[in-house]
Amino acid sequence: MKNLFSLDGRTALVTGGSRGVGRMIAEGFLAHGARVYITSRKAAECEATAAELSAAGGDCYALPQDLSTVEGCQALATELATREPHLDILVNNAGAAWAASFEAFPERGWDKVLDLNLKSPFFLTQALLPLLSKAASAERPAKVINVASIEGLTVSPLPSYSYQASKAGLIHLTRVLAARLARDNIAVSAIAPGFFPSEMNTEARDDPATSASKVPISRVGSPEDMAGAAIYLASRAGDYVVGATITVDGGIAYATKTPSTGWL
Repeated sequence: MKNLFSLDGRTALVTGGSRGVGRMIAEGFLAHGARVYITSRKAAECEATAAELSAAGGDCYALPQDLSTVEGCQALATELATREPHLDILVNNAGAAWAASFEAFPERGWDKVLDLNLKSPFFLTQALLPLLSKAASAERPAKVINVASIEGLTVSPLPSYSYQASKAGLIHLTRVLAARLARDNIAVSAIAPGFFPSEMNTEARDDPATSASKVPISRVGSPEDMAGAAIYLASRAGDYVVGATITVDGGIAYATKTPSTGWL
């Protein structure tokens, strides 16, 4: 029980790990003993974050890559294979968003978001299957953790049509992959974050009071909140969680606010 949440001796890859939710997860993994690779499209930012996290304690390495194409996913898997004999944990976190009115929503905004948010997690997991399989056993399964969103569970008033569709798709893809990869001793699960400060959620970052007013527990998410959920799923504690999506949102997705009674 004392080592239930330990990641000692495990190797993790966190996509979109240079900032926001990805960085929160990478930092938590490092604190619990994992060796962590982070990737993002911007090389300089990726390298800088890896250096900062390593300086704070732990082994963090940058593998910059554009994951919006199948070729990019395959290139990342090939590069990681030159550095590591196996991969214990894959976190599919890299994502994009696009907002525009229904009447003017462009095909480019649809394709960009669906490619990165939904297609890339599938093809990166496919490309990394050999490394994940080498780490996996019945006693200690390998892990794939997809980062979805509460916008894949509920309808948001924001005109982010492709984003909401992609995250709903990722939640179901998590179930599909979980059913297929369980035979390989790979446990697939997902996290659906709510309001966390990030480049994608600038309101939570720049105006946390406004975001907090939309949350039943009256605050935005902290790095510890996000890291805690990811550590749980990645560690022995989460070995029996297969195909599930855990909401980490302070209660937004399953609550209703009324003028007379407040949150229900």
